[in-house]
Amino acid sequence: MLIAQITDIHLGFDPDNPAELNAKRLDQVLRALNDGPNRPDLLLATGDLTERGDPDSYRRLVNAFAQCSFPVWPCMGNHDDRANFAAYFPHIPQEDGFVQYVIPLEGRRIIVLDTLEYGRHGGAFCERRADWLTARLDEDTSTPTLIALHHPPIEVGIDWMNTHPAEPWVQRFAAAIAGRTNIVALVCGHLHRTIAAPWNGTTVAICSSSAPQLALDLRPMDPDAPDNRPMIVADPPAYALHRWTEHGLVTHFETADEHAALAKFDASMQPLVRCLIDERPF
Repeated sequence: MLIAQITDIHLGFDPDNPAELNAKRLDQVLRALNDGPNRPDLLLATGDLTERGDPDSYRRLVNAFAQCSFPVWPCMGNHDDRANFAAYFPHIPQEDGFVQYVIPLEGRRIIVLDTLEYGRHGGAFCERRADWLTARLDEDTSTPTLIALHHPPIEVGIDWMNTHPAEPWVQRFAAAIAGRTNIVALVCGHLHRTIAAPWNGTTVAICSSSAPQLALDLRPMDPDAPDNRPMIVADPPAYALHRWTEHGLVTHFETADEHAALAKFDASMQPLVRCLIDERPF
């Protein structure tokens, strides 16, 4: 199974501009998934679907996703609005007021979580959400399970976007998944960068954004002393491809820019390809 992931679309950042940059970048990623060689079985859109959570941006998002030849499963980010989202995505389940649901697949499943708290930029995971997740994990302890959420529960070193490991929501989420041997990975967004790290017995894979990226600067930041460091950079729109087999999850990170080919599989490369494949025992 091949699962694509996009995140941090921030549609509507420039709402009155018909040529909005974030809309163009989203279309570029969706074209790469639709028309490229790695068409996925489904697409996870892991939050910050819009910039302001307004109805018009969700309407435009529905139109953008209509070009996809595969199902799209979204989740909430801190820039989203549940009520406006539900009006345009009525087929996406909500549980107890949160956009949390299970995607059943053959021999595996995906659990989508809601880490939105209005008025807060960082993540949240209250007791009601934790109880719902605990119940889903308790009812099936063996099926390989991928968890999708917007906010990563890890500290990554980018000072102004860090999550502290002692935050209550992180502790609550960690307790809900503790000891679960069937969780293959967590896939997240929010940080607008490609990052991977081990955490609590599983792996956190953070996908870079379709909107512009965060600059990589690991120096401490003093909020009282602006130092003119870059914060947002115009790197290409990005996405992830999660290849899920019986051996586990392998994640590839890619950009939607054109890639200049320096070699192609033609007659001159055929001997090398044959040699490499023939070296395998099976």
